Amino acid sequence: MNKLSMIIIRWLSGCLIVFAVSCENTSSYNSYIPTKEDSVKRIAVIKKAYIQIAGIKSSVKNGDLITRTGNDFTSESLRSLNQRDKSYSHCGIASIEHDSVFVYHALGGDFNPDQKIRRDPLELFAEPYSNKGIGIFRFMVADSIKNNFVSVAKELFKKGVMFDMDFDLKTDDRMYCAEFVYKTFVKASYEKLQFNHSHINSFEFIGVDDIFLNPLCSLQSKLVYK
Repeated sequence: MNKLSMIIIRWLSGCLIVFAVSCENTSSYNSYIPTKEDSVKRIAVIKKAYIQIAGIKSSVKNGDLITRTGNDFTSESLRSLNQRDKSYSHCGIASIEHDSVFVYHALGGDFNPDQKIRRDPLELFAEPYSNKGIGIFRFMVADSIKNNFVSVAKELFKKGVMFDMDFDLKTDDRMYCAEFVYKTFVKASYEKLQFNHSHINSFEFIGVDDIFLNPLCSLQSKLVYK
């Protein structure tokens, strides 16, 4: 039986991956070379996805939870961190600003060099080149609370809160993706909203699924790019 060790790896997509690696595993994977047919199909999927994103944009409301599913190995591993529902690897908070939809989210790694909370247009957050799809969720709370979600998210954005590479729920000066959403919702609701905390051995954390599986949260729309 191979010797296994649990390795905790912090990746660029702004969450934590915990997975088992065999220390004696020497197997390799064959490289995949895309064909011309694959490229044509991929282009068609991407074009269709952008049309879907544009079509769903008008349904997004202030304070909605926006989730996404990355299509790379890192994101696949991140989804495995979720203890109950492994559909999504990242999340953020929607803000309607004039005629645009922005998503506030905490992101680390090379895609976010300054490591601060980001404010991205929905089209960028949901882009189909590196994502398989998105989900739009809404909390059954008063509109004033939903607007407060956005106000608190903007406060943290303006403060330049950094990404939390230690994934420590006890600190508030740095936050990882699900922690940012979780703490924003709790503060904005005056602690009326409470969320499940996940555990792996003694490690306590908030997974993306701990947010969207809240009893007061419901799925509004789901896109799967294909």
